[in-house]
Amino acid sequence: MKSAESQGRYEIMLSLQNILNGLGAAAAPCHRDIYKAARSCLTDRSMAVRCAAAKCLLELQNEAIFMWSTDLDSVATLCFKSFEGSNYDVRISVSKLLGTILAKATISKHPGTAASRQSIRRVSLEEVLELLGTGFLRGSSGFLRASGDMLKGTSSVSRDVRVGVTQAYVVFVSTLGGAWLEKNFAAFLSHVLSLVSQSHPKATQNQIDAVCCRRCVSFILRTTIGGLGEKAQLAAVKDIFQAIWKLKKVMDAVMSDGNLDTRLGSTDTAASQHMLVCALQELGNLIYSLGTTVAPLLQDSSTGLLDSILSVIPHPSISVRLAAAWCLHCIAMALPSYLTPLLDRCLERLTGLKSSPEAVTGFSFAVAALLGAVKHCPLGIPHGKGKIIMTLAEDLLCSAAQNSRLSAPRTQAGWLLIAALMTLAIKSFVSHCGDLLTEEVTQRLLPPLPCAVDLLTQLSSILKTYGSPLKTPSVVYRQRLYELLVLLPPETYEGNICAIIKELAADLTAPDTQVAASTFLLPPLCHQDDLLILSPLLQETDHRFIEEQLLLGNSIACGSLEYDPYSVYEKDIEGDSVPKPLPPALSVIGSAAKLFGVVCAHVGVTQRLLILEQLLDRIKHTKGARQQVVQLHVVSSVSSFLKYVAGSKGCLGPEEMKRFALTLVTGALESPNALLRCAAAEAWARLAQVVDDGAFTAGLAQVSFDKLKSARDVVTRTGYSLALASLHRYLGGISSSQHLNSCVGILYTLAQDSTSPDVQTWALHSLSLIIDSAGPLYYVHVEPTLSLIIMLLLNVPPTHAEVHQSLGRCLNALITTLGPELQGNSTSISTLRTSCLLGCAVMQDNPDCLVQAQAISCLQQLHMFAPQHVNLSSLVSCLCEILLDNSVLVNLCSPYLLLRRAVLACLRQLVQREAAEVSEYAVMLAKDSREELTSDANIREVGLEGALLILLDKETDDKLCHDIKETLNYMLTSMAVEKLSLWLKLCKDVLAASADFTALTCVDTMQEEEGDKGDDASVLTTRHDEKSHPFTNPQWATRVFAAECVCRIINQCENANSAHFDIALAQEMKKRDSRSDFLVLHLADLIRMAFMAATDHNDHLRLSGLEMLLVVIRRFATVPEPEFPGHVILEQYQANVGAALRPAFTSETPPHVTAKACQVCSAWIASGVVSDLNDLRRVHQLLVSSLTKIQAGKEAPSHLYNESASTMEILAVLKAWAEVYIIAVQSHKNHRQPLKTTTCLEDSIRYGSCSSDGLLDLVYTDLGTLSRLWLAALQDFALLTLPSEFASQLPAEGGAFYTAETSENAKLHYYNSWALILHATALWLTSTGFVVADPDEGASNLSRPVTPTSMCQGSSSGATIKSPEDVYTDRFHLILGISVEFLCSLRSDATMESITACLHALQALLDVPWPRSKIGSDQDLGIELLNVLHRVILTRESPSIQLASLEVVRQIICAAQEHVKEKRRSAEVDDGAAEKETLPEFGEGKDTGGLVPGKSLVFATLELCVCILVRQLPELNPKLTGSPGVKATKPQMLSEDGSRLVSAALVILSELPAVCSPEGSISILPTILYLTIGVLRETAVKLPGGQLSSTVAASLQALKGILSSPMAQAEKSHSAWTDLLRSALTTILDFWDPVDETHQELDEVSLLTAITVFILSTSPEVTTIPCLQKRCIDKFKATLEIKDPMVQIKTYQLLHSIFQYPNPAVSYPYIYSLASCIVEKLQEIDKRKPENIAELQIFQEGIKVLETLVTVAEEHHRSQLVTCLLPILISFLLDENALGSATSIMRSLHDFALQSLMQIGPQYSSVFKSLVASSPALKARLEAAIKGNQQSVKVKIPTSKYTKSPGKNSSIQLKTNFL
Repeated sequence: MKSAESQGRYEIMLSLQNILNGLGAAAAPCHRDIYKAARSCLTDRSMAVRCAAAKCLLELQNEAIFMWSTDLDSVATLCFKSFEGSNYDVRISVSKLLGTILAKATISKHPGTAASRQSIRRVSLEEVLELLGTGFLRGSSGFLRASGDMLKGTSSVSRDVRVGVTQAYVVFVSTLGGAWLEKNFAAFLSHVLSLVSQSHPKATQNQIDAVCCRRCVSFILRTTIGGLGEKAQLAAVKDIFQAIWKLKKVMDAVMSDGNLDTRLGSTDTAASQHMLVCALQELGNLIYSLGTTVAPLLQDSSTGLLDSILSVIPHPSISVRLAAAWCLHCIAMALPSYLTPLLDRCLERLTGLKSSPEAVTGFSFAVAALLGAVKHCPLGIPHGKGKIIMTLAEDLLCSAAQNSRLSAPRTQAGWLLIAALMTLAIKSFVSHCGDLLTEEVTQRLLPPLPCAVDLLTQLSSILKTYGSPLKTPSVVYRQRLYELLVLLPPETYEGNICAIIKELAADLTAPDTQVAASTFLLPPLCHQDDLLILSPLLQETDHRFIEEQLLLGNSIACGSLEYDPYSVYEKDIEGDSVPKPLPPALSVIGSAAKLFGVVCAHVGVTQRLLILEQLLDRIKHTKGARQQVVQLHVVSSVSSFLKYVAGSKGCLGPEEMKRFALTLVTGALESPNALLRCAAAEAWARLAQVVDDGAFTAGLAQVSFDKLKSARDVVTRTGYSLALASLHRYLGGISSSQHLNSCVGILYTLAQDSTSPDVQTWALHSLSLIIDSAGPLYYVHVEPTLSLIIMLLLNVPPTHAEVHQSLGRCLNALITTLGPELQGNSTSISTLRTSCLLGCAVMQDNPDCLVQAQAISCLQQLHMFAPQHVNLSSLVSCLCEILLDNSVLVNLCSPYLLLRRAVLACLRQLVQREAAEVSEYAVMLAKDSREELTSDANIREVGLEGALLILLDKETDDKLCHDIKETLNYMLTSMAVEKLSLWLKLCKDVLAASADFTALTCVDTMQEEEGDKGDDASVLTTRHDEKSHPFTNPQWATRVFAAECVCRIINQCENANSAHFDIALAQEMKKRDSRSDFLVLHLADLIRMAFMAATDHNDHLRLSGLEMLLVVIRRFATVPEPEFPGHVILEQYQANVGAALRPAFTSETPPHVTAKACQVCSAWIASGVVSDLNDLRRVHQLLVSSLTKIQAGKEAPSHLYNESASTMEILAVLKAWAEVYIIAVQSHKNHRQPLKTTTCLEDSIRYGSCSSDGLLDLVYTDLGTLSRLWLAALQDFALLTLPSEFASQLPAEGGAFYTAETSENAKLHYYNSWALILHATALWLTSTGFVVADPDEGASNLSRPVTPTSMCQGSSSGATIKSPEDVYTDRFHLILGISVEFLCSLRSDATMESITACLHALQALLDVPWPRSKIGSDQDLGIELLNVLHRVILTRESPSIQLASLEVVRQIICAAQEHVKEKRRSAEVDDGAAEKETLPEFGEGKDTGGLVPGKSLVFATLELCVCILVRQLPELNPKLTGSPGVKATKPQMLSEDGSRLVSAALVILSELPAVCSPEGSISILPTILYLTIGVLRETAVKLPGGQLSSTVAASLQALKGILSSPMAQAEKSHSAWTDLLRSALTTILDFWDPVDETHQELDEVSLLTAITVFILSTSPEVTTIPCLQKRCIDKFKATLEIKDPMVQIKTYQLLHSIFQYPNPAVSYPYIYSLASCIVEKLQEIDKRKPENIAELQIFQEGIKVLETLVTVAEEHHRSQLVTCLLPILISFLLDENALGSATSIMRSLHDFALQSLMQIGPQYSSVFKSLVASSPALKARLEAAIKGNQQSVKVKIPTSKYTKSPGKNSSIQLKTNFL
């Protein structure tokens, strides 16, 4: 040890640590020696040795009791010494040691045996805290030596000691754990606050020290309290508040002292101020993080928390006033409902206490801070508040001059208020209200600018006159002006630009700037990646908040609120911490450097040269430390100039400029300040980028090469190596291969310079940048670079962690360069891959956390490119070990933020592909690990998922939390369905661990009456008292995430097995395999979780709980309950649903929660789960109560939030009612049909039809009110959606539910709810048939009638009273207008729900005659509607939307038909006896038959129908098929949706002729026939059982409609129609004749039916011309020959109908041609006896045809026909013997024959008798059969049943549809 170098000492310490670890208690004899050795190493000059010694001592204290008993004081002093001059790693290691030892000392229960020998003193908590406090206040000077320095007043504790001790406090508390802190919080708080109290004046002797100490105290409080559960945090709020209250009492006592001088000079107020600041800031942070959970605490009047904070505001110290204002800001952000009341109280005090300067500034701060919170609260504040504050501000500014003592505070307060309003000062205006900054406004801002610049130039002379009191204000003035100018476009201050740049140059090189603030000026000007090689303090850490102080150096104060009160309302605050503006002296330099960049780019070239020359001169002429400061300022200004020019693509200017810039940057590249070198390297590359000249760039590169070859000093080598890399980064173009080779060569050499780790670090970092920017060009260098990296990883001592970090970055860049090639199998690639894996393994073993982070991200890259080569199990175990390492100790895992981030980024990538494997490996690792690691028991119980959830709850870093959530989401997506129980249990545990859950479970008491439902109450109220609960009081954000997870799980299950939503199936599958798990079995848990979340105190959680309830209702509403048929499974939970919803309707609930609850209510009522009206009333009552609440409209006294919030609530209620009403009307419609058949009342009750009417009755009572409110809302919506050019016509005071000022915010709420309201209004208007006498009737009970302004009165004055007709017209146009406007410009985000609702509203509207008459009479309106619907059909693929659109089209055509009929009728009545010829033609096409596109309703309809038909059946389009004629293709079956659409289109086509005049009908007939017959041809598929496909049925139905149109008979069109119809028939006949071989595919039955429709529905002259008639008859003959029995049956049925046709000209030719065939067929059957039902049916149909013939025949032919028929019938009769043994078919045949004989015999008795007489055989057979039949009747053979069924086959019914 004594002779070893630092490297040796480091290794020895780590070896000792491992030895101690292995030996455990056995090493006791050596403990003292090791302790001595480690003591000396703890203050070693090498930081790595200090870290190793701390680790060794940490291991030692496990067994060496003396360390935390007898030697406690000396260990503590030693640690304090170790903090001196330490770096971040040492502070982390030593604070861990110190905190752990002190924690041990506090809780040690000493083991009796070993300890009793050593005299051990017990250590109390007070002593331990005292010890830490001593370190914090006096540092390592200890207890004795301090006195001398103290007397001299020189000693000040160095910041690194203070920061180290701060971290030790945190370790101390987190080691003892949350439960300990809860118990001892009050003592701990008072101790921590006392660190900045008056009893230790040294700590706060000047402002710089005070600010730093306050930071440390805030950090201790924030970090320790932040880790507690919510319940403990609520207790902490009370404790902190108590502390504030005590301090306030002390202050009040001092303030009440009459003597002003003692009052202001009192040390008490000055000293207590820091305690108050810390306490107020922490209170604000705590309340902010608790959110609305803290509400009950603030409502509790006994604590009086808000009053106390308000009473601290007028404190004499500005810091306290600002802290109190900030605390109010946090309260308002956490509890938006307090924002307005707090503003009111502050404004009231501000107005009342105008004469107190403290109160004026204090309350103006508070108002500003509250205004800053408004933009974080979506519900906002009332609009009028802004005007009040503006007036007050003007008043303060006007009265400022009245009193000299008050003029400054009042002026400041006035402008502060105006500036804060702007978030909602010129600078404030420009930065916050960008969208208001139009050209005109900018012009109006300009006049004061020249004056402001004049003042700037004269500041120095004013300062000379008035001296130091004006010094700080003048600096602040400069800073404000510079900030403003940076934001304005440079053109606006062109006239003053020279003056400005002179002032800037003076500021940047001012003789009195002693402070070098490089760490604050330069990082923004460096490249983010380059900062990694500098101090680790520049990287993100958990301790950033306190470590920042060390960055700035001892002489600079770190940021604090009092340096810039205006930042109290700023919007960009990181996380939840207080804004930390830097002192003005620093920030003015920052603003000046930034402004210099802009201004310098806009001055003339000569001026630019002059300024640069001056700046260079200044640097030369200053000496020593001042020179560095000036150089720093100038370089940062020039860097920002180059950055600006590069960004705006400007140019640099003449050669001279290049030279000056180069001189400046070169000087900086050789500066001893590493950060400055870094910024200079960036500027060097920017310079090359701006000059943009290859030769110049090459020159720069050459300069770098030369310097690097010649120079030997560290500074030059580091600076120029980074400069080379920056050139590569910005100008990839210089990477011609020779450049690349030389760069790589030089950097290789530098990287191996083992004398200087710094050079190695910078060179390797530069190499990594070059690898990145060279891309594929780097391939040639990959192997040598990789071997260099491996060699250095093995050779460079681990004490030089920064070299290893750079090596890691190089390796990462190499892996990226190789990319997917790493998967290859060639030897070279596998060698490279092995080297990469080896490098990762070496880095994983490095003790430095950041090197481990590099290793993990390299492995992550490797896993991305070559997953099969990365050992997943070892990677996962490594990740879990880091993540959950020492989880008993600090913060659940590694103290290095960057390492934790790397771990989670890697996990997130792994679970995207292999979630299941990762999860298994984690659990396996937990099971294998040593037992004493209690932390991993977590993973054993809750899996990796649970561990991540716990981590999410504890972690504070946003990026990490985001990654954890993403990781969990990926795991959930891929595994939730398989691990359902685990996931649901996790979510349930998180939600059930709520702080205030037990207090809230008051389940609906009504359910107790129903005995069987009592158990649900217990489901919700019993709380598991498991002590081993993994989640202790999780934060509300974690619970919200858990609730969102449940909704995601439900969605995942939806895409999985259907058994998840079918309880019978789930139970059955569970029986088969007990391991399977289904969501429906967990329904009780889902409801319980939703209930717990929905009834929490936290608003965010309530919203996600209600959303979960909504999802559950929607998914499970239809799942039947197998044990109680007719009921659904959700019905048993109705009490719970009611209980979950009720709290959301209380008066203090915020509007957005009520709005969400309304949505759930309507979903619940509409779902139809509850059939009993009394049960429904509970939830219905909630909606009724909210309806009463909103009837006051926008004038309602809602003073808490912005007016748009009440708009949101009103519309949510109206939308919910609309949904309920729509459902009620629908279910009423659906139940009306059964009611006709149900006769007795009990039946109707049993079938629930009463409930559907009941629902309508429930709504009916409020319908009068609702309809008026709905109409008002629709009118508002119509006004709000008007284009901007009509803005002047809008009502000045706004609409029914929105105010004019908040119309923009209100629009969004209207967009969300208008569609359902529109549908409901249309249904209501339909139900009244548009005939309600007065919309105000029954409204007398309202407080104020919310009649829409122009619905009933023309204007608000009510001067003109409209007739009812006008009112209806207005309403009709309102609904139509909104619908058309929405449908004709569908935005991409328009929801399906809105479009469907809109179409349904139009359908409802056109269901009643009055609106139909409006549309029918206004042709343009109809055409516009049709065009809009056509567009909807084109742009929306959804079948349901297209069907709904077609339904509206059909209604429009009906309306047009009614209109045409009405006109014809009235014309006939008017003309009376006048000649028919003179009647004008009505209908489209008038006398000419021409249809004008765009002016014709029929044409528009045809376009739309063709669009639908061709999309479903492209073959209909002649252009596609390539031939104008009908081409035979193979017919096809359409999908169900397709069939519906085609059928709907055909119905519309068949209605069209009725809208036309006779001439018009001739124009459209060919098209309609072509389409109808085309559908028939394309879809005539043969189906089993001879059925017709639905499209064929529809086309036949349409054909029938067309053929029987009156136009076919009208005189003017008769002949043309006849010709066209004959052609159509020919076309159908042609389908049969084989053009090619495809014809057999068509279904004969469909075609025959079509022919039959023609024969029966047209006038005889169409079908009776011989050629057509002959072809038709041939078809029938041919079909009769087809063997398929179904075809024969259908053919007989069709012939049956033709034979019955009354006109003999039509029917006789068929009878003559076909009767003989039929008789032959029947006789054939007679010979061969039917074998199956089909043949039996054929026979029966044949007989029916013959019977028909008998009735149709003329008298003299009848006897012949009967003579044919009877023998056939008799031949099928059986005698009694045969009847017994006959098959069922023969028996049916016998029965049928017998029945027919019984009917025919009596009718034609003479023929019958003569026939029987002439044929004895027949007679005998007949008698035997009759006898046999009587026998069988005795035996009661139930023959009658047979005769019924076969004859009435269902498929026969189809014919009645068309014939």
